[in-house]
Amino acid sequence: MESRSLRYFVAVAEELNFARAAERLGISPPPLSRAIRRLETELGVTLFERTTHSVTRTPAGDVLLAEARVALDALEAAGQRARRAAEGPKLVLAVKADGDAGLLEPILARYASEPGSVPVAVRLCGWQEQPRLLRSGAADVALVHAPFDATGLDTETLAAEPRVAVLAASHPLAARDRLELADLGLDAGSVERHIDEARRGHDDLAQVLTAVSLGKVVTLLPASVTARYPRPGVAYRPVLDAPPVVLSLAWPQQSRSTATAALVRAATETAEAARNEA
Repeated sequence: MESRSLRYFVAVAEELNFARAAERLGISPPPLSRAIRRLETELGVTLFERTTHSVTRTPAGDVLLAEARVALDALEAAGQRARRAAEGPKLVLAVKADGDAGLLEPILARYASEPGSVPVAVRLCGWQEQPRLLRSGAADVALVHAPFDATGLDTETLAAEPRVAVLAASHPLAARDRLELADLGLDAGSVERHIDEARRGHDDLAQVLTAVSLGKVVTLLPASVTARYPRPGVAYRPVLDAPPVVLSLAWPQQSRSTATAALVRAATETAEAARNEA
């Protein structure tokens, strides 16, 4: 099975329209249709149910879509890592700025003391960008807050932090010492959606806090943020029943790098030491 056949299949499986898939691939529909027929013949299964008005995936098509995405990501990652290897030994650790629960520097210090450690380049990234960087081979390890798409990744929980409400200092709720989710019009099931909505249109935490201080946004953040971002126009209040925010370490399942394994070990040991000190 060739990678080109898989790319053709994924385009059709995602678009569920041969014309749109062909446009996306930069080819015409007839050769695309023939390629899919050849793939079905090769596999001995029907991947799509076709009518004059619709294209739908069969159960076999659903399975192949999931597997093909992983396989294509692995191919892209192999090329990316080969190019990086030519530059010399180095690990890339992806993290959202201020999304490390205060663990980033201690992790790097512990790892640097490991025999045979290699240089670590910290790649600062956007909200929830880390899984894509890992799957594409652009990063080796990542610190990432749950929930996230862990397809093709191994993970280890490092820390669970309480959340605080982040309000404009002039907000009526800022006069209270502590809050509950109901005070914010939320419940446990709506917290992540609310946070995603508050982030929308903002590239980083500084922009979110500016929107909060202007009274445009109320959100929830990890408690560790409060010490790093004191602002006169922003109030942080504990939310007693908010689910904790979980920080995980993630790396590709197919990784066989001893340097990556050493960094994972350093991170878990650092997190355990931090918990013991707390």
